[in-house]
This record gives sequence, C-alpha cells and structure tokens, in this order.
Amino acid sequence: MERHKLAARVEQIAPFQVMAVLARAKQLQSQGEDVIHLEIGEPDFVAVKAVATAGIAAIQQGKTGYTSATGLPDLKRAISDYYSSRYQVNVSPERIIVTPGASGALLLMASLMVNPDEDVLMPDPCYPCNRHFLIQSGAKAKLVETLPENGFEMDLNTLEHHWGESTCGLWLASPSNPTGAVLSQSYIAKAWEKVKGLGGHLLVDEIYQGLVYEGDDFSALSISDDIFVINSFSKYFAMTGWRLGWLVVPDWAIEGATKLAQNLFIAAPSVSQYAAISAFEPDVLAECEARRQTLNARRLMLLAGLEAIGLPVVAPAHGAFYVYVDVSGVTQDAMAWCLALLEEEKVALTPGADFGIKDAHKYVRFAYTCDESRLQEALTRIARFIAS
Repeated sequence: MERHKLAARVEQIAPFQVMAVLARAKQLQSQGEDVIHLEIGEPDFVAVKAVATAGIAAIQQGKTGYTSATGLPDLKRAISDYYSSRYQVNVSPERIIVTPGASGALLLMASLMVNPDEDVLMPDPCYPCNRHFLIQSGAKAKLVETLPENGFEMDLNTLEHHWGESTCGLWLASPSNPTGAVLSQSYIAKAWEKVKGLGGHLLVDEIYQGLVYEGDDFSALSISDDIFVINSFSKYFAMTGWRLGWLVVPDWAIEGATKLAQNLFIAAPSVSQYAAISAFEPDVLAECEARRQTLNARRLMLLAGLEAIGLPVVAPAHGAFYVYVDVSGVTQDAMAWCLALLEEEKVALTPGADFGIKDAHKYVRFAYTCDESRLQEALTRIARFIAS
C-alpha cells in the first residue's frame, strides 16, 4: 500500500485545543442544548449596513476582478487618511499592503522578514497563529515567559538575554489576544529602541486597535516609520468573514512586500475592498464606536461577575474583547475543566494551552462576544458548576 508523507512542518503546527470544545459545543447544539459561546473571538455584530450595501453594489456593478496586489488605491488612501485623522500619524498609501485578512498579513510578514532557521521573540502567552506562520516559513518563535502580576508584558530589560545569534525580531500585540492587555506608548518606544539596537525588526499586531477601554488608543507607527504594523477589518469593523486586513511596511520594504503579495495571494478579495472603503465614513465609525461602548459594558459586567464567583482575572483587560482567568483554584487542568463545564453547564470557553506554554494549564480565556443577559447566565452556570 502506498504511503503518503506530509511535509515535516505540518507536524510542528499544533491544532487549536478550542476546536475540540467548539466541535462538541456544536454537537450539543444540534441535539437541542442551549450552549453559551464564550470561546470564539468573533462578536455578535456584523458589518455596518453601509459597508454591506457597498459590497452588494460592487457585485451588482461587476467589480469582482483582481485588484492591484497591494490593494485598491482608494482603499489604501482611506486607510492612510484614517491613520492621519484618528491617530495623527502620516502613513503614505504606498506603505499599506492590503491582504486577505490579518492572517494574510502575518504570512506576508513572516515571508518578508524572517529567514529559515531564524527565530522571533514573542511573549508567552500570545496568539498561536503568529508562531505557526513562522514554522511555515522554516523559522520558529521563541516564547519568552511573562508574569501575570506584570500584565503578561515581556520584561524588556531582559530582552538582550533572550536575543540569540539567530534572533531577527520581536513580535508584540496590543490589545492582546488572549489577555486583553494594552501596551503603553512608552513600552512600545522602549521595545523599538531595544530591538533597533540589536539589529532586528519590530512588528506590532494591532488587529484589535480601536477596541481600547482604558489607556491610550494609539498606533506604533507614531513611534517610528520602521516599525511594521498589522491591522484588520475583522474586529473593530466587525467584518470577520470578509477576510480583509493590511500590513504597513517601511518605505524600504515596499518593493519586496509587493513582490511577495503578487505571488502569495495575487490580491485581497475585491468585493471586500470596495465595501471596506465605506468603513471609514463618519456614520459607520459612529456605529463602530457605539459597539465599542457596548463591549465595554459587557467587559465591566463580566469582570465584576468573575470576581463575585471567585475566578481572578489575571491581566488588565483594557482592550479587545477577552479576559484571561486563573482557574487553578478550582482545577489543575484547564482543558479538562473546559470540557466538563461544557458537558454539565453548556458554557464554552477557550483553554490557555492554545496560547502558550508557561502555566497554560492554569488559564482560561473568556470572550465577551454575546449580550449581557447571556453573560450573566453563563456566570450563573459557572458558579453552579464550581459549587458542584
């Protein structure tokens, strides 16, 4: 019998543990069970109506062909103007590479800046796909342990200690998935000075930009034009399935990024790009802001509710739509606890092992992506589960 062998890199990429939770949750739902989903990083919002209408119009007008590999000029100008008006940062449209989701931007970044056998520093915990894209490029992530009492921020004073001969960069995220923590402007500035001195590159994942409730909502591009930044229409603009993101590169990387974009994905989805131009209209931005306030109300309610049932939130959840919870007071196996909670009380959560290594068995991520009544019901069920 002929044996087929997958590429070695496939074995190095771990599946999401939450997919086991999600698969069982869907199975329970198909059996008529009332499952509360707090595991998925996707709010119960859809694209604002004006954006959807623009997408429909693009289809009706036959605007469905390939665009430029780096994106529609009108969309790139709209993103550039947005940086200028909201963040007081001058970013030329030429530096903006529109991609198929932020995932496309991460793939582009890994291919652009990291050689095979090099490594990139990332905090532990962090979004798992960031390190998996490096594996796809023949490189790897070097996770740096962080402490909950420091909000899971990497200690920049020890950066040189972790930086090896094969290290080429540092990748950070703010607001963070899974913790919801927001890095300060001074922290990013210090990180850039450190990395620049070590001869490396700095990437800041700003996918959750705009969803900041405490602290400054800023862009790392305000610190240096040589910092790479990733963003997306998925989170603040609630366009997850439209698969549209962007990467901002320095002037010196435009040619290389363009060449890679042409080869890796030809172009981002054209209909999504035409729709996204409308995302920056004042009425749409006002709706996005109202949704941010809704998410903040959910955040505050969830934080208070978790404290009341004795589950400590271990990072300052100042952004995104996540809280990271220490469940070591009730279990030493977060994954098993999540599966048991789902079976007994029909509440779905994400285990910490998806995001890192250090003490991952102690943590669970909550996504406040449903309304307050559902969050309250989830808290009631979890309290009952702990008591039992």
